[in-house]
Amino acid sequence: MPTKTIVEKLPEVTSTPDRVRCDQSTCQNLDQALRLEWLETNGLGGFSSSTITGFNTRRYHGLLTAATKPPVGRVLMLAKLEETLVIDGKRFDLSVNRYPGTIHPKGYEHLIEFRMDPFPVFTYRAEGVDLEKRVFMVQGENTVVVEYEVRKSGARECALELRPLVAFRDYHSTTHENGGLDGTVKIEPGLATIHPYQDLPSLYFAHNADSVESTGAWYRNFEYPIEQERGLDCQEDLFNPFVARFDLNARNTATVIASTQRHEAGEAAALRKKEIQRRDALRASAACDDPLVQALTLAADQFIVKRGDLNTVIAGYHWFSDWGRDTMIALPGLTLATGRPEVAKTILLAFAESVDQGMLPNRFPDAGETPEYNTVDATLWFFEAVRALLAYTGDTAFVGANLYPKLKDIIDWHNRGTRYGIRTDSDGLLNCGVPGVQLTWMDSKIGDWVVTPRHGKPVEIQALWYNALRVMESLAAEFDRPAQGSYAAAAELAKASFNAKFWNEAEGCLYDVVNAEGSDGTIRPNQIFAVSLPHTMLDQDRARRVVEVVKRDLLVPCGLRSLAPSHPDYRPHYQGGVWDRDSSYHQGTVWPWLIGPFITAYVKVNGRSAAARKQAGEWLACFQSEINTVGMGQIPEIADADLPHTARGCMAQAWSVAELLRAAVEDVFEIRAGSASPESGKKKQAASS
Repeated sequence: MPTKTIVEKLPEVTSTPDRVRCDQSTCQNLDQALRLEWLETNGLGGFSSSTITGFNTRRYHGLLTAATKPPVGRVLMLAKLEETLVIDGKRFDLSVNRYPGTIHPKGYEHLIEFRMDPFPVFTYRAEGVDLEKRVFMVQGENTVVVEYEVRKSGARECALELRPLVAFRDYHSTTHENGGLDGTVKIEPGLATIHPYQDLPSLYFAHNADSVESTGAWYRNFEYPIEQERGLDCQEDLFNPFVARFDLNARNTATVIASTQRHEAGEAAALRKKEIQRRDALRASAACDDPLVQALTLAADQFIVKRGDLNTVIAGYHWFSDWGRDTMIALPGLTLATGRPEVAKTILLAFAESVDQGMLPNRFPDAGETPEYNTVDATLWFFEAVRALLAYTGDTAFVGANLYPKLKDIIDWHNRGTRYGIRTDSDGLLNCGVPGVQLTWMDSKIGDWVVTPRHGKPVEIQALWYNALRVMESLAAEFDRPAQGSYAAAAELAKASFNAKFWNEAEGCLYDVVNAEGSDGTIRPNQIFAVSLPHTMLDQDRARRVVEVVKRDLLVPCGLRSLAPSHPDYRPHYQGGVWDRDSSYHQGTVWPWLIGPFITAYVKVNGRSAAARKQAGEWLACFQSEINTVGMGQIPEIADADLPHTARGCMAQAWSVAELLRAAVEDVFEIRAGSASPESGKKKQAASS
């Protein structure tokens, strides 16, 4: 299969294990530059993000989106800084915005380099003066630090003017000029404070400016082209509370720390040093020296955030909160393959606390409302996450004291029946689904239309159910021997029924769903889990045939298609308005995260041979250029089903990163659960080269 990345022709970007760099030709080609996004996070759910030019193309782009109720309650406070470099009295605007019918100003014409080193660094040049800008967030705070430094000026007179543009609104929304905003600026030495709305926190601007002057002006009609493409509100007004002026001859640096808490500008250097050390430690903790593994290890950290005293996982940036399904699938890759089992434990505890009627929550809403319990698979992935934790740590005491009673209660609820018709049937398989509700990961819904309902007995749900029963059989041997036999018997019944009802001999693979209406022979990737999960109901021959069908019909270099191209409902592109996008979400659209279970299944059915691992490594290598380009260190949520497989959806997705990383560590480099160490990883990498 030819090696093609998610986009057929990516902008020119160079990279080393330590940094990603875009040169002047890429920075000043606006069409290319706007496809390249960067992301900074703070471990609370807050973030800072834009394109490499500083042109905000999404309503989610901004310098400071604060998590006011970590990890949710996210408010876009500071949208951007309008920047003007003044050289010998001549003004050079460095910002880039789109207004109706025009781009203004065109600061990208002065941008000669962008690099992630290790955070976003921009270099501007005007009249022989080079100005470098750095942006990073402070871990554990709703704080963004923006630093400017003159790198080359000669004898020129240089000054910098910064005009903050604030939004102060829910990050899913847009703001418009209104009389309710309080534009008062409290100006103190080295600090400017605004409090535009009573129900939101104050925003403090620590600075080393020579002067600060209140302005109170609205900038109107910013346009966000990606939101326009998505059929969503794409215009916004932003408020400018003040202008700060810096004499760059008196000092060659300018600093702004925007935060929901007080800082002093002089803290910036120490905060920067601490953040660099933190990222160096993350890179050093990677399971091996492979560049992709190291990059994914850094990327993985951005999804792990606080929920109270525990941890959880942000499913994707920019617009997802913490989802049960995504968290359980991503947990092994984000925490165990990165050597952070204690974080894994806190995540499991956080979700165990929310189990209700034998179900894990599907989603914690952004505004902090009651969790939503409308998923059948999140709960079953919980068992696999617990199994993985034990495989890596052997910590049976933790599982026995904190998780086993919850797991036992979950099985009991599934046997007697819980929400949405989720219940064990007489054949030992798990039935689920009621009209109007989508319960599996293929969960797109438009109004009352469930696009892929999959009611009855979906194939991956049976695979997960069987895996859960076998996990319980093993745990019962440790904690509850009298119950061990019942789990084993339930697993055997499910296995026999599954093989009798789900094998599609005509296609040489598994049916996608079996229900009262019959057997759905649609070829989708869901069947790969019947092979990839540790406990499988298939014999070696059937497992191999499933992998071959998935490889033949669904595998592309950036993941697995969600539907075979031969199906009449196949949609080659994910684009357009809400209806167009949602109706194609699982009808062909490629999902990078599925490459993880596919690689695990492929290596398994080929006896974990060196040749199979080499092939798996080649598939993963397709993502090396992707992680260094479109998401500037991240892996996107989805991609178009047809060439050029353009990246779509979230620019950074937890399970995309996690499953690539897990497959690389466990299946390609064979740094197996419980045996990993930095030195063993390096040896494994050398042996695989």
